[in-house]
Amino acid sequence: MEIPGLGQVALDTEFGWYRSQPLAVPVLGGALCSIVLEGYDDDQRPGDFHEAIHTFLTLNPSVLVAATPAIFAYYRDVMNELVAAGDEAVVVEVDGPHSVLDHVRLGDEPIVSRDVYGDRHVYVSLECECDWEPEHGLQIVLRDGRSVTKVGPYDGHLTNSAAYADNELEGVVYQSH
Repeated sequence: MEIPGLGQVALDTEFGWYRSQPLAVPVLGGALCSIVLEGYDDDQRPGDFHEAIHTFLTLNPSVLVAATPAIFAYYRDVMNELVAAGDEAVVVEVDGPHSVLDHVRLGDEPIVSRDVYGDRHVYVSLECECDWEPEHGLQIVLRDGRSVTKVGPYDGHLTNSAAYADNELEGVVYQSH
């Protein structure tokens, strides 16, 4: 099957997803990534997927830099929990929001899917590794492929309102735990 912006994609029969050939993704520093589409076949408006993919593939890294205060807040919460638990041996030093991305390995399989329970927008979700939370990592989500609208531990949810089942968290980029 051919998807606008991605070209030929292959069906992953195990998950029912489509996967692109590796593409250079500017927002991720030009890293080669396979874009994954979830729920594309059953979607009533596949053009929303095409638009989100196009937008995502034209972003530059400044979009992630704009999210560093929220990512740093996540880092601080995890470090505070480790110190409170007496696990100071695993504390990772990050100087501030300006250097937090130095401790992140961005995901190379962005997943494009629609929020079927909430606002019905198409999101691009990245599962990343980070030095301060090796178990849960870091999830970065971009609404319509345009701007970061959620960061935190990887939980698979596309919004914090969905993750915490709380509509008052709609629009909250990072929810301290």
